[in-house]
Amino acid sequence: MKDTTLTTEGATVPTLSLLTINDTATRLGVSPRFVRRLVAERRITFHRVGKFIRFEPADVDALILEGRVERRT
Repeated sequence: MKDTTLTTEGATVPTLSLLTINDTATRLGVSPRFVRRLVAERRITFHRVGKFIRFEPADVDALILEGRVERRT
């Protein structure tokens, strides 16, 4: 998804590319049900757009990095 801009009343406002639950599940390699559980447990940052749940790609990437375990030396 690409970021686009929205023009209103002479001002240009950038819009975000947001991911759906299915997009997020695919990106994480998990089921949509697991993503819904992450939302219910507030373990991932999300946006409500009306009745829909959406995610910023950077927030999904942050979730992945939070779970990173460094190797022992």
